[in-house]
Amino acid sequence: MAKSSVSEVHTTQGLDFIRELGQQLRVDGIRASTAAGSGHPTSSMSAADLMAVLITRYFHYDWNDPKQPNNDHLIFSKGHASPLLYAIFKAVGVVSDDELLTFRKFGSRLDPWVDVATGSLGQGLPIAVGVALAGRKLDQLPYHVWTLTGDSELAEGSIWEGLDKAGYYGLSNFTAIFDINRLGQRGPTEYEWETDVYRDRVQAFGCRAIVIDGHDLEQIDQALGQARGATAKPTVVIARTIKGKGFSEIENKENWHGKALPADMAERAITELGGVRHLRVDGMKPESGEPAITDARVEITVPTYKKGDKVATRKAYGDALKALGARPRVVAMDGEVSNSTFAEEFARAYPDRYFEIFIAEQQLVATAVGMSVRHYIPFASTFAAFFSRAYDFIRMAAISQANIRLAGSHAGVEIGEDGPSQMALEDLAMMRAIHGSTVLYPSDATSAAALVVSMADHPGISYLRTTRGAYPVLYDAGTRFPIGGSKLVRSDPNDRVVLIGAGVTVHNCLAAADELEREGIKTRVIDLYSVKPVDRVTLQEAAALTRGRLVVVEDHYPEGGVGAAVMEALASDMDPPRIVHLAVRGLPGSGKPAELMDKAEISARHIVAAAKRLYGI
Repeated sequence: MAKSSVSEVHTTQGLDFIRELGQQLRVDGIRASTAAGSGHPTSSMSAADLMAVLITRYFHYDWNDPKQPNNDHLIFSKGHASPLLYAIFKAVGVVSDDELLTFRKFGSRLDPWVDVATGSLGQGLPIAVGVALAGRKLDQLPYHVWTLTGDSELAEGSIWEGLDKAGYYGLSNFTAIFDINRLGQRGPTEYEWETDVYRDRVQAFGCRAIVIDGHDLEQIDQALGQARGATAKPTVVIARTIKGKGFSEIENKENWHGKALPADMAERAITELGGVRHLRVDGMKPESGEPAITDARVEITVPTYKKGDKVATRKAYGDALKALGARPRVVAMDGEVSNSTFAEEFARAYPDRYFEIFIAEQQLVATAVGMSVRHYIPFASTFAAFFSRAYDFIRMAAISQANIRLAGSHAGVEIGEDGPSQMALEDLAMMRAIHGSTVLYPSDATSAAALVVSMADHPGISYLRTTRGAYPVLYDAGTRFPIGGSKLVRSDPNDRVVLIGAGVTVHNCLAAADELEREGIKTRVIDLYSVKPVDRVTLQEAAALTRGRLVVVEDHYPEGGVGAAVMEALASDMDPPRIVHLAVRGLPGSGKPAELMDKAEISARHIVAAAKRLYGI
């Protein structure tokens, strides 16, 4: 990128320069948002002095080499203050003044130094904790992780999940800067300028709190210096600031959140702030360094299982994850259910690369995203139902183009007595809806293990649904399961009906196929282990062969799961009503797995009845 025109370039910065830089950041945030006709200039203005001190004296970053392993990280948890971030990019010389003014315009390219997208509040701080955890426990490099956090988002529980884990893991390489500017979108924040409330909460979560005036450069300087030199605890700088600071017409005034200044007001503001400047700061460069862990493409021995033996796919997940541990950059984390998800297999074998996040599913996903920022290969597991608590984090991870792998166990009515609170019956739909996601649902241990290994190098967000109960192994060791494929578990050129299942319902389909075959109805069974992307070709061929006699069976609510994937794949080839779709349509209760699947009408006898209706019997 072309660098901006420069009036002054400083490598050593006194407070007078920093004061002027803070004003420049305010002016440029106003200019960018006014040119766009949208944005959050007032939220940017409150934090300008904080960022001016940070980037000149304490943020160690080689702007000419964003991939330098020892660069600090700066994550704006208050992502709406993006005018301030892009003003920083101009100040350090990585965007020109002209490019700054393309803010929020179609085709603009202002994001190359952003680790993650944080437009949804409450996410940047938890992800920064994940990055800091990687730095402290894995990379073992001295880089520091900074996050700018707004006071409105301090009402989000995810913020406190993050600080709790930062304190638990003693992340002294982590600093959160709270911009306490008192005003949110519709008016005052919950605690306005009661900084003592925030201090007490921060300390209760095991972090060091430093309360300052966020516009006093000497106080900011002292606080950030203490944070950078911390040796035992994470630091939270609680800065009392003024929203709209520097322009008297809007300082500390309500109804200016998220509003660009009209051109005439912008002109008055820029004049009051001292005019347009082109100060440039080189900042502090990091020492050279390499992570303690580098990837090694070693041969992975995929676990094998004997056909016919009963093995739960969740157990195969744990076995395969342990096997993947031979690769040094594979890491795992779990939400205090590792003895159920079988992530404990990895934890025992590689305790230094396993992270217990406890019952904090938002932080679980945030940690995985943070690890992916540092190019680790994270696998995060919990009960499938509980990922719904972290859905916004998963959604935003896709926007960030993060590479994370999620494994959800205990899915569907098949889990039995634990009841509907534990039964994921929406997870396939929610994961399929994620942009660019991959959704996998293996039916046996062989396929589960193979798919886990494939996930390690698969880009984007991938989700593996595993089954609680143990079911017979269907496939020989070494069978390939490409993502986007399926398996014809049973097929014949004379097949007259097709049964399509995934996971546990494949076994129900096979039992139903045996009964149909005994009655003279040739039956094809498809194991649709890849729910997204789906094997469109195999489905189309089966539909053509049987004149559209398809029974789709899933242990999931009818909306958005396997049935939806099949109907979408065949929408242009056949009339969707020809498909009989068996799914969980009522609210389940507790009982034995077989009882619950029969009650939900996804058991073998219901599949047989559906196939006969299609066949005209």
